[in-house]
Amino acid sequence: MHSWTDTLRFAFQPVVNLTTGGVAGLEILARPEAGDILAEARRDPELDGRLAVLAVRAAARKETMLPLHVNVFAGTLADLGGLTPLHAAVREAGRLPWEVTIDVVPPYTHVPQRALLEAVGSLRSQGFRISADGVGDGDVPLRLLTDLAPDLVKLDASLLSRPAAVRAMRTLCEQLGALLSVEGVETELQCAAALSAGAQLAQGVLFAPPARLPAADVYVPPRSPGVMVTPPSGPSVREFVRPAALLPATASAGQVRALLTGSPDVSGVLLVDRDGVPVRSLHRSRFLLSMSGRYGHALYADRPAAKLGDPPRTVGVDATAWEVLDVVAVGGSDRTSDDVAVVDRYGRCVGVVRLADLVRALAETRVEEAASLNPLTRLPGSDAITGEVDRRIADGRTFALSWLDVDHFKQVNDGAGFAAGDELIRSVGRALQHAASESIRVGHIGGDDFLVLADPEGLDPLAVSVLDAPWSAGGRAVTLSLATVLCMPGSVADHRQASACLAPLKKAAKSLSGASWVLGRAGVPGHEIRRGSGAGPAPAECAVVEPGRG
Repeated sequence: MHSWTDTLRFAFQPVVNLTTGGVAGLEILARPEAGDILAEARRDPELDGRLAVLAVRAAARKETMLPLHVNVFAGTLADLGGLTPLHAAVREAGRLPWEVTIDVVPPYTHVPQRALLEAVGSLRSQGFRISADGVGDGDVPLRLLTDLAPDLVKLDASLLSRPAAVRAMRTLCEQLGALLSVEGVETELQCAAALSAGAQLAQGVLFAPPARLPAADVYVPPRSPGVMVTPPSGPSVREFVRPAALLPATASAGQVRALLTGSPDVSGVLLVDRDGVPVRSLHRSRFLLSMSGRYGHALYADRPAAKLGDPPRTVGVDATAWEVLDVVAVGGSDRTSDDVAVVDRYGRCVGVVRLADLVRALAETRVEEAASLNPLTRLPGSDAITGEVDRRIADGRTFALSWLDVDHFKQVNDGAGFAAGDELIRSVGRALQHAASESIRVGHIGGDDFLVLADPEGLDPLAVSVLDAPWSAGGRAVTLSLATVLCMPGSVADHRQASACLAPLKKAAKSLSGASWVLGRAGVPGHEIRRGSGAGPAPAECAVVEPGRG
């Protein structure tokens, strides 16, 4: 008599790191040749648990070293209180729990939330990583999502048509310390949208379809220049994490040699203790050189590999790329090409980063930043400011967006000459740079126009520093105009609406004599005159259009 397992096969779909273009893991998908076993598993927690065990065993038969993603229904976890057989299967396969991510799959309706959270806590204490699957297309409550505190959030690709929602989810992930992944990516346009929204991982047929053999190489579309805005502190190390080649600290040199010779893409091996904490680092070239020397194999093959290793270099998952470079810079020059282990808050290895990936990304960042700077003031252009505006909107923060320019600048150029006009612009730019801080961003959008993004409490000091200063060009006194729109949470949907609210305020400021400052509020008619005299008519209220309605 045939069992249902006789007709059950598994397919593997790569989870792709969008920054490095490498495969960050493999999701194992059950593919029955007959019947709908997944529908049965949804109703039968014991069956679902057995499927998870079989998935791990299937991966072991393929001898893949990549991290694994195993699907388990939320109801199964709540009902079984954890997956003890899965932990045993992982050990039998020679894998470590933190190499396995449990993808918690909807539905969540009628699932006891406390039981689910306790089961997730148990899995996490064993070392498993947790992913919230099907977000955006499933029924996971937002409160439960935050309580789960997943290591990874998987969004359905249909959500990419709602960029504000994806950006908001990226912000939530940053608060939770989670990575953001997009599932079901089928087109290059969707891939670009995922990158633009800040997703670090993705999977779908664009990269590689599910297949019986695990794929090590995938197609990743070339990245468009400026598709992501890198924060001032530098990109996060999470964006560059690659799977680590791990062996127990007791592994012999012969075992390490077998791993390296059978896996040409592995640049090094980390030896970890029983808790997954790196204890020694083995660089591929140096290790194989030691083993290939005269009597090398005879001397070392059966001896502990740790004797040929070095102390591991480690960084936390919250480190920036610049901090990784600081770690690499410490020590001998012969170790600059060593992998750096990335560890979680318990010191357990979650992957490695390669110096080449970091240097390439940081160089591209610097080139993009340099290309976007205004050559006259060396200030960034409007893209940097508008990107930050959208992030603050997604964060639900109150902010003030200001437009500053020189009054009658054409007359300044005509009367004093363009050289004097350029020097005036540079002087205004330097004053704005001096006033800038972590909460105040300044951009030069061309000519005599500047954009300033600030927290409301930073407005008065900024206005004093630039409006009350004596400005002149070629001996002629010059004044500046400042228009500010104050945006409360929910008052604007994106930077375009904020800009639309700012335009009539600028016109109002220009209608005043002397140094002027006009302050308005998004969605509220009228404005307040804080500097200047001879007010003209009040500007019309800016049109705040609800997303998707025009």
